[in-house]
Amino acid sequence: MSVIDKTNIENLLKTFIDPNVETDLVSAKSVKAINIEGTDVHLKLELGYPARDYPDALKSALQKQLQTLEGIGAITIDVTVAIASHAVQQGLKPLPGVKNIIAVASGKGGVGKSTTAVNLALALATEGARVGILDADIYGPSIPTMLGQSGYPDSADGKTMQPKMSFGLQTNSIGYLIDAGQPMIWRGPMVTGALQQLLKETRWHDLDYLIIDLPPGTGDIQLTLAQQIPVSGAVIVTTPQDIALIDAQRGLGMFEKVNVPVLGIVENMSLHICSHCGHEEAIFGAGGGAAMAEKNQVALLGSLPLDISIRENADSGRPTVVADPESRAAAIYREIARKMTARLALKAKDFSSKFPNIVVQNT
Repeated sequence: MSVIDKTNIENLLKTFIDPNVETDLVSAKSVKAINIEGTDVHLKLELGYPARDYPDALKSALQKQLQTLEGIGAITIDVTVAIASHAVQQGLKPLPGVKNIIAVASGKGGVGKSTTAVNLALALATEGARVGILDADIYGPSIPTMLGQSGYPDSADGKTMQPKMSFGLQTNSIGYLIDAGQPMIWRGPMVTGALQQLLKETRWHDLDYLIIDLPPGTGDIQLTLAQQIPVSGAVIVTTPQDIALIDAQRGLGMFEKVNVPVLGIVENMSLHICSHCGHEEAIFGAGGGAAMAEKNQVALLGSLPLDISIRENADSGRPTVVADPESRAAAIYREIARKMTARLALKAKDFSSKFPNIVVQNT
């Protein structure tokens, strides 16, 4: 039997680990077809997450690995990206116009959650996805400032809002609907009602991902989102210090109790690098995010430095991913975004839109 057969090709693909999914291509169900004509091999691969440059790197690496097979001829590899809608909490259906909702949460304030959320949304757009971001922090909306946006959203019918566009993102926030500096002195039911309106009365258009920037904590907004809003996955943002990790653990536990999969942990402000001398110092401690990830058996998606430019860019209305796309920080955001959505791609898919509605009529 020739060494160039499907079994040998498949066995080789089982040894190739996709760094974004952290599993092999066969287990990740990325291999859609293996066609062999004589000694020539043609592969069809499909990634379930956005990745602008990775397909070329993947093809190059696979070419080298396949060429180790004795007697192999021409090798052609097609890599496509297909982003599916993934399963949400039982009893809920995905939102119209939105394939996947990903919640970005933290147990406490001051860990850079909103800055992380907006940069991850921009990173996903850079990687080729259609992305929106919803500012769910009713009391302290910050997304408008970070995206340099203000003013009321347009409405074509007087009932629904058009998302405001910024750097290719579809966005909405209570911050667009109130005057700057106006305090939101609302009780819980009003706040959760406002969140529902912002989410469901915005005409989101054909989004692969809607990132929801949650307020810190585990209060009314978080419970409403966990119980009434179709969420495909959540990401927890923390710093390495013990007090932040304790609160982040509570947030992670909340999502687990309501059966929302936690896609991973982002450790922010993990290391301070002096802008003058380059000295590195773990101001908030070290290894906390990794330890939390290991304890809960979830992924550490990445660690971000304490970098003054990240704060300055966000305050100026041009977050790091667009202000300094070639920077190390922007590269880390893109890496985290790929890993986050790659882990979502491994989750069960939602097929509710595939089934027709059955209507029973008396005739």
